[in-house]
Amino acid sequence: MSVIVKICGLKEAEHVDAAVKAGAGLTGFVFFERSPRNVSIAEAKMLTARVPAGVRKVALSVDADDDVLRAIIDGAGVDTLQLHGSETVERVRQVRENFGLPVIKAVPISTLEDVEAARNYEAHADMLLFDAKPPKDATRPGGNAESFDWTLLQGAGFRVPWLLAGGLTPENVAEAVRISGAPMADVSSGVEDAPGRKNTRKIRDFIAAAHSV
Repeated sequence: MSVIVKICGLKEAEHVDAAVKAGAGLTGFVFFERSPRNVSIAEAKMLTARVPAGVRKVALSVDADDDVLRAIIDGAGVDTLQLHGSETVERVRQVRENFGLPVIKAVPISTLEDVEAARNYEAHADMLLFDAKPPKDATRPGGNAESFDWTLLQGAGFRVPWLLAGGLTPENVAEAVRISGAPMADVSSGVEDAPGRKNTRKIRDFIAAAHSV
């Protein structure tokens, strides 16, 4: 079975269409004002309407409260929540129970201890996403084009599906998947010409490279 790809930070209809046509299994929409990929609920609704059944529509938020999450769920047309902040295990459990949608919990990784700590979320998240720890001066927890040591995930054997993220590009995703054993790959900045500006060709190339593994 080929690697499943998530194209995150989508803002334009043409890039949503390109991701779907190329075979992305998940599309991601960012609801975080400090991100160059931030979209409004109204904008997201128009974009998610283009995504066919069978392709997940993921709402990425950062330490959002219940009111914000409810507004996104009610108005944006998403079917999966990605918690990309410092949400605790208890918070992940609450979100999953309160809203009844699948939850992806992003976990920043730089050491083997970080990988082991991620196991605390297994019972409460439907999927895990492993991203590089952001630089100290970063203004957002992800989408920073930073990678980490992929060998840390070799043979990790998580009980839930997981995505590899952080610094992936069309040029390195195949190697990253082979080294880490990732069943899924997530990309945002790696298919952009500038922060928040996706490139259709790079989207196609990334998905093709991931599927080639």
